[in-house]
Amino acid sequence: MQSIIEFITNFVQRPDKVLMDIINNYGYWIYVILFLIIFAETGLIIMSFLMPFLPGDALIFSIGMIAASDDQNHLHIEYIIPLLMVAAILGDNVNYYVGRKFGGWILGRKDSWFLKKKHIEKATEFFNENGKKAIIIARFMPVVRTIIPFICGVTNLNYRTFITYSFIGAVLWVGVISLLGHTLGQFDIVKNNLEKFIFGIILLANMPLIIRIVKAQFNKNKTEE
Repeated sequence: MQSIIEFITNFVQRPDKVLMDIINNYGYWIYVILFLIIFAETGLIIMSFLMPFLPGDALIFSIGMIAASDDQNHLHIEYIIPLLMVAAILGDNVNYYVGRKFGGWILGRKDSWFLKKKHIEKATEFFNENGKKAIIIARFMPVVRTIIPFICGVTNLNYRTFITYSFIGAVLWVGVISLLGHTLGQFDIVKNNLEKFIFGIILLANMPLIIRIVKAQFNKNKTEE
């Protein structure tokens, strides 16, 4: 667990360096490693409770940036985009079926170190407010993107509807962010200020959640008055 936390911390600080270290040490295995990271973030609901700030958005941006570099030939954007789209969709499917088969049992459990029902409750509210489009919007929201497929399974959302929106969300999430990194990563201002850009991506990804928290607190204070 400590090594995982250190990896996430180091990645947030210098994602390009961490990814290049992986490429230098493991070569083309980088594809497998990246696939497993995206799959875990979208497919293993327990990850949203153990490590709510997984580096999904920053990871994809950095992948695009590194793929644009001329001094390496291990990471190709034309391969990584469809690969990570598949990882995200498969992850959604796992979470959907876990929610469908075991959702009642999981929700019936008491809060513990690996299960925080408040996260599920907030994601459920988000889903109820936004409907099916929440599956797409949630792709760009850490924690929520992991829980929404689970909620869809628990509520028995029609699978064809779910997989359609899941596919659209994966295409937009992986495609837009990776191509953004691929384009911007060719500019020196981005390379020299990568930490700030990564922080900005994380902040933007969490902005909908931050706004919801602020609104909820505002409404609570207003009600108490």
